[in-house]
Amino acid sequence: MSDAPDTGVPDLDLAFEVAGDLAPALVQAAGVLADPLQGAEHWHGLISQWLGALTSELPQELQAAGYSLGLSLVGDAEIAELNQDWRDKAGATDVLAFAAQDDGLEDAPAIPMPDWAEDEEGLELGDIVISLDTAARQAPEHGHDVQQELLFLATHGLLHLLGWDHPDEVSLEAMLKRQEQLLASAQQR
Repeated sequence: MSDAPDTGVPDLDLAFEVAGDLAPALVQAAGVLADPLQGAEHWHGLISQWLGALTSELPQELQAAGYSLGLSLVGDAEIAELNQDWRDKAGATDVLAFAAQDDGLEDAPAIPMPDWAEDEEGLELGDIVISLDTAARQAPEHGHDVQQELLFLATHGLLHLLGWDHPDEVSLEAMLKRQEQLLASAQQR
């Protein structure tokens, strides 16, 4: 954890990865968000800001001074394999969220935590995996570019890591509204 003054933004340990086999045109369309070096810094700032905005509405067990999560941009083949293995669903999807704080994981092996987490009560949230292929296909359908689609999918995955779900239309509308608020705050950044 840092010795910086409290800004309302929690510390974040972000593991960011971009698959090496993505089409160069897709990586270019994603811009800084798919750059392995600059993207990590950009995503770190965005996700930290989103976590800061969400902290007050989180249940007590998810409120922490610091968080750890992974974000991976992959292709359709890799996300289809994960979708089949973990959700028993065939084919690619746009985003998967693997929440470390899900109920029912009590018997799972412990997730390694960063060194600061042990001393400062950091919280492992899990992993967000986004298919850049699917994001690029969906972006025109949603009336925006690949970068906006990636941001939308990242907010969706983050909310899932924090316990949000959409089993019905009302829940989905509430989740989409919260995503739009997070995206609006990112545009002010």
